[in-house]
Amino acid sequence: MNRRSVLPAITFLSFLGACGALVATLVSIGPSGAAQSRDAQPPSQPTWAPGGKRERYTPENSVFAFVDHQTGLMNLVHNARPVEFKSIVVALAKTAKLHQVPSVITTSAESGPNGPFIPEVVELLPDAPVISRPGQINAWDNEEFVAAIRATGRKKIIISGITTDVCVAFATLSALDGGYDVYVVVDASGSMNPDVQDAALVRMASAGATIGTWFAIACELLSDWRRPTGPGSAQLFIEHMPSYAEVFNSHKARGAGASESGK
Repeated sequence: MNRRSVLPAITFLSFLGACGALVATLVSIGPSGAAQSRDAQPPSQPTWAPGGKRERYTPENSVFAFVDHQTGLMNLVHNARPVEFKSIVVALAKTAKLHQVPSVITTSAESGPNGPFIPEVVELLPDAPVISRPGQINAWDNEEFVAAIRATGRKKIIISGITTDVCVAFATLSALDGGYDVYVVVDASGSMNPDVQDAALVRMASAGATIGTWFAIACELLSDWRRPTGPGSAQLFIEHMPSYAEVFNSHKARGAGASESGK
C-alpha cells in the first residue's frame, strides 16, 4: 500500500468501527432527541490505557485553532473538492460548539484578497476571538493569538487551516516548540495539491504532531456514545457524512417496517 492510500484506508476502518455504535445510539434517542441510555462519565485518567502516558484529547483539555479559513484563500485548496472541504470545516466548528470546547480564530490580510473568515464558522462560534494578523505569516508570531490560546488554559491544540504547508505547519511547529500537543485535522486543512499536503503532514508528524481527521477527533472528544453529546454527535455525522446518513436511513426504515408489521 502506498503512502497516499494509508489515510483513506485508516479513515474507512474507523468509520466501519463506529457505524455499529451510531446505530446503538440512534436506538437510544427518543422522540425528543435526548439519549435514553445511562450517561457515561469522562474517564478519571484520560489516557489510552490505564496508567498510560499518552493523554487523550478531551473537551476539558483541548482548544480549537482555526487558521485562515478565509473566503479568498478557499480558492487555493485543490487537494480536496471545495464543497466537501467546506463541509468538513463547518463540521469541525460544530464539533467545537457541541462539546463546548474553546476556539480561537485568526485571519491574515482579511481586508485584501484573502477575504473574511468563512461566515458559517464565525456564526457557529460567536464567543471565539477573531484575531486579524497585521502581517505575520505564522500565527504563533502574533502575540494576541498566542495570548488567546494561553488564556484557555488548555495544552492540547486541535488545529486546521489554509494552507496546510504554511499557515498550519508554521503554527504547529511553533506550538510544539512551546510545549503544546497539537492535533492537525487533515481534512479541514487545505493545500494547492495532494503532494504539497503530504509533504506538510510528513513535516509536522516528524516534529511530533498528531495527524488525524475530523471524524476521528469528533469521536475522540465524544469517547462514549452514552454521554449527553452522543445524540448531537450522531446528528452531526448524519449531516456531514453521507455514508453515515445512509446508515441512519437504513435503521429508520427498518424501524418503520417493524412498526408496520406490528399493526
